[in-house]
This record gives sequence, C-alpha cells and structure tokens, in this order.
Amino acid sequence: MIKVEEKEVLRRKFYIEGQSVRQIARENHCSRETVKLALVDPSPSVYHLSQPRSSPVMGPYQELIDQWLLEDQQRPAKQRHTAHRIYERLKAPPYHFAGGEPTVRRFVRLRRAALGIAQPDAFIPLEFGPGQDAQCDFDEAQVILAGQQITAQFMVLALCYSTLPFVMAFPHQRQEAFFEGHVAAFTWLGGVP
Repeated sequence: MIKVEEKEVLRRKFYIEGQSVRQIARENHCSRETVKLALVDPSPSVYHLSQPRSSPVMGPYQELIDQWLLEDQQRPAKQRHTAHRIYERLKAPPYHFAGGEPTVRRFVRLRRAALGIAQPDAFIPLEFGPGQDAQCDFDEAQVILAGQQITAQFMVLALCYSTLPFVMAFPHQRQEAFFEGHVAAFTWLGGVP
C-alpha cells in the first residue's frame, strides 16, 4: 500500500513531466498496476480484509448475541441490551464466558453495525436565537498596572447567537465581581438575554 505522498510523486511524473507508466514503474520500483491506480485515485488507500478475521473468543457466541440484538428491536429502548448487560449474561451460567468486557463491547459494537442497528446520536445540538442566551466565565491575564505586572481576573460574557463579547477586569473572582460584571454587561448590552 502506497502513501498519499508517493501517489503524488507518481502523478506528478505522469501528468507534469510526461513520463510513461512503464518508466515511472521502473524508476520507483513498483508495478505498472500500482502506478495506474495512483493515477486514477489520489486519495489515501484503504485496507480491506480479504477474509474476515477469526474470532476464537467471541465466535461461539455470535449467533446468540445477534439473536439478542435483533429481539431488542421489538422492545422499548429502556429494555434493550447494553454491551455491559450482554457481558453479564454471558458470564453467568449456562454460558460461563471467560473473556473480558472490552472484548464484548467491541464485538457488540461491530455486530450492531453489521446488523444495521443504528445507535442513537449522543449529542445535544446547541442552537440559540438572537438574544436568547449568553455564557459567562472568568479568565486571568498578566497586565502592567502603574508600572507593576499583576494578575488581573477578567469576566467574559458572550452572547451565544452573535458571539458578541463583553469583558471586564477585576482584582479577584469572588461573587461580588460576578454580580457586578453581569450588571455592567447587561447595562452595556441594553437588556438581559
């Protein structure tokens, strides 16, 4: 398998320098088929297994796990098997599974994908309307004040929709600074998100 950089060298010699496929193959010590593939597809190569890997630990349980996962499709979401629950069931009699939980988790993830069982997306999209929300945090920076370098605390309040920031410096991060910074920010913004 050749790298993207090597493919680019082969493509440059063919398209820019005008060399033949045979000459490129001879100079770069690769087959003409490799050169032809590089000319057709400049993207990174992807390795494909010629045959599935053997699974000596999980192989004997594949049909059983597939059955449980397919039966789960008829059940409510809260009653479906998790990879941990499958591991617990396999450890108990009559199965007496000797493998580890990470092995089961990996296998269940691959079997779900092979069976076409979609996993729910695990994120919450953050969308805000104008003036709907703001986020606030403190940070610190080194500043020179009256000729001396000191650490100043900055309260930063940013509107989530426009990302308009408001920044105010304080000598500390106490609650009083938090409240005073919010009052000043809302006065400057002309309202409260």
